[in-house]
Amino acid sequence: MLVAFSVTPIGTGESVGDLVAEAVRVVRASGLPNHTDAMFTTIEGEWDECFAVVKQAVAAVAAGGARVSLSLKADVRPGVTDALTAKVAHIERALQE
Repeated sequence: MLVAFSVTPIGTGESVGDLVAEAVRVVRASGLPNHTDAMFTTIEGEWDECFAVVKQAVAAVAAGGARVSLSLKADVRPGVTDALTAKVAHIERALQE
């Protein structure tokens, strides 16, 4: 499955980058395939391992503030692997045609 999520501290001021970096640090330490862009971090793995990482990422951000906003979107496709890069590669091939 793919899980795209965004963890944002609330009430910590305008700049949230340092706390968000703590969430990304959790994701990268997980060993799951991942990609971070300006809006979301996407991870790929099994249901339980993905949601454990999301929970840890939320906890990392919550350590710096009392309130956290979590936005999440999941693509659940049992048996599919490497979707994190395969989906993008498909689009890139289509753009070359």
